[in-house]
Amino acid sequence: MSDEDEDAEPAVSLGEHTPVEGAPLARVSSRLTWPKEKSEVDRLEGDAVIRTPDGPRELSGVLEAVDETYFQRHQEFEGHVRDVIGTGPVPTADE
Repeated sequence: MSDEDEDAEPAVSLGEHTPVEGAPLARVSSRLTWPKEKSEVDRLEGDAVIRTPDGPRELSGVLEAVDETYFQRHQEFEGHVRDVIGTGPVPTADE
């Protein structure tokens, strides 16, 4: 690779940075190992703030509305959480 290539502009413009409050649900679930009990998820990550279509919410509050008590895989956990929080566009921090 030449010096000329290193100074070149990126091929794709990344756009403006728009702040969003909270962490993506996938990021929170990736920090855990599975299977896991709901109470253990709450103990380890309950204070995490996740992004939802209604704005940021603490995971602990969301877990209270989940009926399942044991998650075999992260996909199962994320599915139950999404059943509670819904899906859709996430508002930016200044909306």
